[in-house]
Amino acid sequence: MTIRPELQPSKPGAGGPSVTDNIYISLSDGSETNAIRKALEEIADRHQLSMVETRSAGVLRFDYAIGGVRTHTIHVVTPLTGRSSAPIIKGRGNARLAIIIDDLGYDRAAADALLALGFPLTVSVLPHLPLSSEVAEEAYRRGDQVMLHLPMQSENPAAKTEEVELRVGMNTKEVDSALAGMLETVPHAVGVNNHQGSRATADPALMAELMPELRRRGLFFVDSRTLASTVAYNTAEQFGVRAASRKVFLDDSANPEAILRQLGLAARDAERDGSAIAIGHPRPDTIAALANGLPRVESQGVRLVFVSELVQ
Repeated sequence: MTIRPELQPSKPGAGGPSVTDNIYISLSDGSETNAIRKALEEIADRHQLSMVETRSAGVLRFDYAIGGVRTHTIHVVTPLTGRSSAPIIKGRGNARLAIIIDDLGYDRAAADALLALGFPLTVSVLPHLPLSSEVAEEAYRRGDQVMLHLPMQSENPAAKTEEVELRVGMNTKEVDSALAGMLETVPHAVGVNNHQGSRATADPALMAELMPELRRRGLFFVDSRTLASTVAYNTAEQFGVRAASRKVFLDDSANPEAILRQLGLAARDAERDGSAIAIGHPRPDTIAALANGLPRVESQGVRLVFVSELVQ
């Protein structure tokens, strides 16, 4: 069980912000859910709290409130059980494919649909968003791997900027402070990959500030390669940070057939090189394509792994 406080904005005349506790309970056995529900209902009755129950894939959520003000949210998470894999075609090599899904933290429904797939996925969560901590916590508890999707400066002046991002010219103290704050909002992150960052990842000075901070925290780095002239991967190697690079973007096109073709390309890269990393996003077409295409990839003898297995 984990408790994470959440600061709620103050209402007019309320005298300041309030704190809501998010409580995460992991169940190893789904049959225990009814007993948990009954106990939570008894607590609500005893303390005259209203309670609203909602369900998503593998997660029961109970919101407690008093006088219309939410006081606690209980997340009851049941880890996904192992599913039967598609039959593997014999004679294939030990090809490994890691799939990173970026940009989690905005949309609860998208996160639920993604986490319900039942494949080993690496979930990269944007920091400082309303759902950042919640999605990261639930992904971790359900058995997926969590990364920080680290916002970095883009070379495109029209690109959407995040509230906190790494920018060219930042010094060690500024990079450390920004990174520490981001990681506070994305629990269980074991590594990072860049969000945008076409200007940042091409800047040797900024990458030389970032990599020692990742090494000090024991985090690996995956270069999303948003720019061909990136120096991020090479800088990570220079500073002794375990690193890897993205091979394929799955969903530059939202067309489901195009996504399936990109997934097939990633599988062929894994077969040719021994391993590959693909990056996609929690969009309906991408999730549907993964649900359809990943069993086929596995049947071809390509093993789906977490990205931590591919960094060196």
